[in-house]
Amino acid sequence: MALPLVAIVGRPNVGKSTLFNKLIGHRLSIVEDTPGVTRDRIYAKCEWLSKSFMLVDTGGIEPKTDDMMLSQMKRQAQLAIEKADVIIFVTDLRSGVTANDLDVANMLLKSGKPIVLCVNKCDGVGEVPPEFYEFYNLGLGDPIAVSSVHGHGTGDLLDAVFEKMPESANYEDTDGVKVAVIGKPNVGKSSIINKLCGEERVIVSDIAGTTRDATDTEIETDKGKFVFIDTAGIRKKSKVSESIERYSVLRSYMAVDRADVAVIVIDATEGFTEQDSKVAGYAHEQGKACVVAVNKWDAVEKQTGTMNEYTKKLKNDFSFMSYVPFVFVSAKTGQRLDKLLDKILFVAQQNAVRISTGKLNDILAYATSRVQPPSDKGRRLKIYYMTQASTKPPTFVTFVNRKELFHFSYQRYIENQIRETFSLEGTPVRFVVRERARDDVK
Repeated sequence: MALPLVAIVGRPNVGKSTLFNKLIGHRLSIVEDTPGVTRDRIYAKCEWLSKSFMLVDTGGIEPKTDDMMLSQMKRQAQLAIEKADVIIFVTDLRSGVTANDLDVANMLLKSGKPIVLCVNKCDGVGEVPPEFYEFYNLGLGDPIAVSSVHGHGTGDLLDAVFEKMPESANYEDTDGVKVAVIGKPNVGKSSIINKLCGEERVIVSDIAGTTRDATDTEIETDKGKFVFIDTAGIRKKSKVSESIERYSVLRSYMAVDRADVAVIVIDATEGFTEQDSKVAGYAHEQGKACVVAVNKWDAVEKQTGTMNEYTKKLKNDFSFMSYVPFVFVSAKTGQRLDKLLDKILFVAQQNAVRISTGKLNDILAYATSRVQPPSDKGRRLKIYYMTQASTKPPTFVTFVNRKELFHFSYQRYIENQIRETFSLEGTPVRFVVRERARDDVK
């Protein structure tokens, strides 16, 4: 069973994202003094009194709007309300009760869900100001004074949330494989996640830059549990101008850091670009298991051998990541998305594989007997033994007589022998070379 869900809702610019970050204990949701910064539902685990629950931040609700993006944000908030066990309705002390607050309150009352009324921006210490009592007019019971900036009142707020939590709520945490979906803008990252979970979990639009935060989406399938992290499209630095987009790109890199697997999405109709190599290169440098999802495959005109030709070209483009597998998918039709899940699970296992020292040294002995270690000016490289130091990614410590003789080309040869034997598809491999003695073997 999933953790209980608590949704933070309210009109724009009342401090929902600041409160969300304060409750989870770190800056996950982008905070900017501009209405409409948060668009998608952003999920994070929150703990209080040794109990865990999922907290979801939503975009500001504008009950009456014709703007396409604001309408999509309202729809995302409504979906969060439908799925929530408890709702935190955030209002703003400084602006008082507005017409929009009344509209949102009516919407929440119709949902029939338990509601905790939070009056934010009560930054003073001591007695609450007289205008605080105006919020009783919303008809949602006793309001709770909170300062999301300073943290005042957050304990009382969480106590109230747990008082209203259904008795059937399950607080056991079950983590799944964390998957960061990365790539350029408009390649279909959000569409893939929506198709996998069977609902519009994140906003999809032809407008580049629609996704801003790194949004977590839990998906349970017969293959297991996954946490997909949708990220903002990473553009060239020269094209990143506004501060919100700079935060978005930073969140995308942070998403890769906390993921187990990076799915690099490229557009089949455009092919490989320089920006794709930079995005993939970051995941490679961080030692993450990787899968390349070639999206919009349904839009490509095909003949016999089209996929084989495309794969051959991609292998050349991704020559710096020769280990990475390719899956040709369509977010529009759902084609091969089940295969993508299988590949994600497989590369996650490969990234965490541990090989015994005995087996490693058997491979080493076989490899050195086939191709003799290099020599220079009468001195020959001698490899004493090899052992695995860590996983994620698999890291091997090799003890040699002279580090400078262990050339990159011979390291690559040893790596290929290990990969041939143990597969290690989809994961980078690291070598740490250490000198044990200087015996100048000839």
